[in-house]
Amino acid sequence: MGKTIGIDLGTTNTCVAAMLSGKPFVIPSSTGNRLIPSYLAVTPDEKLLVGVRAKRQSITNPKGTVFAAKRLIGRRYDSEEVKIAKEKMPYEIVSGPHGDVRVVCGGRQFSVPEISAAILLEAKSMAEKFLEDDIEGACITVPAYFNESQRQATIDAATIAGLKVLRIINEPTSSAIAYASKRGRKSELIAVYDLGGGTFDISILELGEGVYEVLSTAGDTYLGGQDIDGVIMNHLVEEFLRTNGVDLRQDMMAIQRMRDAVEQAKIDLSVQSEVTISLPFLTETTHGAVHYTHVLTRGKLEELASAMIERTMEICRSAIDRAHIAKENISEVILVGGQTRSPLVIRRVTEFFGKQPNRSINPDEVVAEGASIHAYNIVSPLPSNILVDITALSLGIQTKGGFFTEIVPRNTAIPVTRKRKFTTTYDNQEAVRISVYQGNEKLTKDTELLGEFVLSGIRLAKKGIPNIEVSFDMNGEGILQVTAKDADLGSEQSVVLEAKSGLTNDEIASMRSRMTSLELELKDQ
Repeated sequence: MGKTIGIDLGTTNTCVAAMLSGKPFVIPSSTGNRLIPSYLAVTPDEKLLVGVRAKRQSITNPKGTVFAAKRLIGRRYDSEEVKIAKEKMPYEIVSGPHGDVRVVCGGRQFSVPEISAAILLEAKSMAEKFLEDDIEGACITVPAYFNESQRQATIDAATIAGLKVLRIINEPTSSAIAYASKRGRKSELIAVYDLGGGTFDISILELGEGVYEVLSTAGDTYLGGQDIDGVIMNHLVEEFLRTNGVDLRQDMMAIQRMRDAVEQAKIDLSVQSEVTISLPFLTETTHGAVHYTHVLTRGKLEELASAMIERTMEICRSAIDRAHIAKENISEVILVGGQTRSPLVIRRVTEFFGKQPNRSINPDEVVAEGASIHAYNIVSPLPSNILVDITALSLGIQTKGGFFTEIVPRNTAIPVTRKRKFTTTYDNQEAVRISVYQGNEKLTKDTELLGEFVLSGIRLAKKGIPNIEVSFDMNGEGILQVTAKDADLGSEQSVVLEAKSGLTNDEIASMRSRMTSLELELKDQ
């Protein structure tokens, strides 16, 4: 029998862990790296690179290197998030054949799940080499606020990589599992503050005797360390423009060098009060090479980042309110994600929760550790833990005027069954269309369509008279069945809704076939 693993598929870095001798263990690469940069590149000679090797050449090959693909996974091309990415990323983002997102890299077009698959394949290859065994299955983590399309796209990425997904698990929940494994089986209320490279999540959980119950979750899938990098970048680029009359945004190689320097400076400012950013020969003008030196202080960084950190505090407040608990009853606050090493984050979390956060666990590795524990528990003949999860987004249908009418509110524990009565909008209506949406906005145009079907054969009557019952049933794995019936005549129609990632089954199979050559190459390294 093969091994199980847990994978934290991150925006900036990816981490893989497995259970060894009853404890989670983060698997290193052959060179000792415990984190895989979430990068993919196509070199000028058309060679495909992943991870460390892809990141190393990103400065000289900015348009042929893809990073932060997690921010695009499961998105529609016409979404606001993709519009923002198109403005910020050096690589080309185009529309796919199904309205999904495709990335042009080194003259080749990739779907976003295909890019994530290459990174997952690197993690799988590292694990198989280290464990000297095949991988039976994996738990893969996602931000708690990922919608169903983003989760399905992650599953598709795993399929392309040849991985069997045991479960998709929320990152804060995974962190709580790892924390609970170290602190013993006592009951307590905890908050997991997860600020990673691309996303922010806060989850409130109640830990009992082997039971992990999520009480509430909130977050933002476009708020993370890379956004803080972005505001620092904008500040430095504008300063460079004022000083030198040169807009670095027109020079992709210069921007990539600046991006790398800013990322390192931010890390260094977690332990230093100031750093010097020095970039000789940053760009060329008609007058020759332009060098760049700038002293960045921790105070200036915190000034630039403060609005984003305050936004995380607002989200924390919302999660606590939705959990219906008093902030004072939270016994531990767990910090997760590399950005939580920032003194500003630590200070504001301490002030907000009224206690020092727990920093006893590695914020870069705890998510993968928890996922490995859960993966092991799933296949164990004697599972010792129970996970009670919730819906991060509301589920409902479209009603007259394009309104989103909620049936299952967000933060509802699953499995769940909810019913609600509706009626017709005009006289002698013979059928109704049930359009199912997911989101937290008032209008369906601002939410995500999961699927739709028609209930026909309803009782002919004046509008408002027919009695139509709509039922939502979601199981513990997050699979949703929606049923609509005429309560008077008994006619009924139901559908099991499966989220779409933007890829067809044939496309997934074809991408899996193309990924085989990379898989063989990784095994030989």
